[in-house]
Amino acid sequence: MELGKHGRELRIKMPSQDEFLSWMYGHALGRLILKPLVSPAFSKLGGAVLDSGLSAPFIGPFIEKNGISMDECEETVFHSFNDFFKRKLQPEARPLCAEEGAFISPCDSRLSVYPIREDSHFLVKDTPYTVESLLKNKKLAERYAGGTLWLLRLCVDDYHRYIYPVTGRKSANIKIPGVFHTVNPVANDVYPIYKENTREFCLIKTEDCGTVLMMEVGAMLVGKIENRESGAAEVQRGEEKGNFAFGGSTILLLTEKGQVLPELRFTENTENGIETRVRLGEKIGEIL
Repeated sequence: MELGKHGRELRIKMPSQDEFLSWMYGHALGRLILKPLVSPAFSKLGGAVLDSGLSAPFIGPFIEKNGISMDECEETVFHSFNDFFKRKLQPEARPLCAEEGAFISPCDSRLSVYPIREDSHFLVKDTPYTVESLLKNKKLAERYAGGTLWLLRLCVDDYHRYIYPVTGRKSANIKIPGVFHTVNPVANDVYPIYKENTREFCLIKTEDCGTVLMMEVGAMLVGKIENRESGAAEVQRGEEKGNFAFGGSTILLLTEKGQVLPELRFTENTENGIETRVRLGEKIGEIL
């Protein structure tokens, strides 16, 4: 395990799963095999299997392999793997930071933060993106020029429910269809996954930090982004927004220029190519 300047767990030695994905995405034969696996049809089929009782025997080995604590869960009896994967934790397991002006993480994840240039370009692990390609909306992209992109990557052992990080008026959800690449960083080296994967976002108009854009990105075997509220609504900081079904996933936040300042440790670690582990409700920035 590698520790950063602030003593937090940052990076773990690449396991065999990552080595397999590196081969799949890094070689021509692997990419050929990959094509049907990232299709919506395959993801839907995989989701149906994991929703069925046939998948229940996988729960125990998964818990043991990933060292998941079941003491935090509200329930411990599950009828399918996805039933377990979408488990709800007791409220005290993920307390919200009560500090005034704290901008909080919407989920358990590995966090990276990226400055958005004035021309709306940004880099994720040396892969160039534009906010316009991410949102499929040029006018909306211009709103976040000079702001910050917060990339929160969930792994299979993370808690896969997520909350609203701010209080405000949310827009109706906007869905962008696509494929289902893994969100493992090895895929980003080959494909611009955040503008190819299926994703869904809304705008949250706040009183204290402008308009925050919150986007959920589906990933391999994650055919379901299950948001509780699809239409416009008043939402509260800490209110549950939704959950992902099985697999690794990502949440992206966009904040406008001069509205939220990331904590220095996240900026430094991202510049060094390191993701930082955070938990739902933890402070990750300061509302200006």
